Amino acid sequence: MADHHSPQSGPPIIAAIDSSACSYQAAAWAALDAVLHRSPLHLLIAVGIPRGFGPGAAPSAADAEWLRRDGERILVEATRIAREAVPGEELELTTEVTFENVIPALLDRSERARMLVVGSRGVGAFHPGLLGSVTTAVVRHAHCPVAVIHDIADIDPDQGKRPVIVGVDGSSNSVHAIGLAFEEASLRKVPLTALHTWSDAGSLDLLWSGWETARESEEALLAEQLAGLRERYPDVPVQRITKVDRPARALLEASANAQLLVVGSHGRGGFAGMMLGSTSNALLHSAQCPIIVVRNGQRHRS
Repeated sequence: MADHHSPQSGPPIIAAIDSSACSYQAAAWAALDAVLHRSPLHLLIAVGIPRGFGPGAAPSAADAEWLRRDGERILVEATRIAREAVPGEELELTTEVTFENVIPALLDRSERARMLVVGSRGVGAFHPGLLGSVTTAVVRHAHCPVAVIHDIADIDPDQGKRPVIVGVDGSSNSVHAIGLAFEEASLRKVPLTALHTWSDAGSLDLLWSGWETARESEEALLAEQLAGLRERYPDVPVQRITKVDRPARALLEASANAQLLVVGSHGRGGFAGMMLGSTSNALLHSAQCPIIVVRNGQRHRS
């Protein structure tokens, strides 16, 4: 089941679909991003029963056929939503129903994808017990950047005027996140806000005589990480923000006025350091705009 329009090159953007509001929002957002990047869009639904449900978990032939047909029905709706998100645009769109378990299926396909797009509550149309765990696993282990979309995600024109925000922590991991954020801001024709917090354990105990030196050091770190990319993307206005705050709280606050957050998955203890720790659920599931998570060493495939 596939639609083909004008040829589009490069790795696809892959959106994981189920029957949830989150996944339909993911389909719409992925379509918009695919058009921006002139990339194909692939919608995938996994209908396999996860391991650990006992020897009777394998579906009968009749059940398997029902699962396949229901998966196709969900993909028809997701395809409609994706196309309605980009009216008048040329979009190469393919769909797939797989009986593979959802996490291995997504991780396998991430090796050949520009980006994976998932709902913040996970993918679990046929096994809702997996909600949330799929999103977390994919963010931790995917071979490409992962966009996490919420059921409250707004894709109207006003949302499209808001800036892209990138969390910068000074690590090599955030270099990849910054590069992706610049690219997204350039394609969307919006400003980029680079947000760096410094909240190490001893920072609030600094004597006033050392405060200005610490602040200047953190601002210099932020400027250094942005320097080359500002030259590569002269069309992107950049706002630099350095503040003393907890990284997760700063990102959550910033997400209220952003169209997209881009963060690393781990770093020197700043934004990225929180992503796979105790704050990950709050950030992935509570931010008020889509989030793209980039792990160290990942490349945003062109």
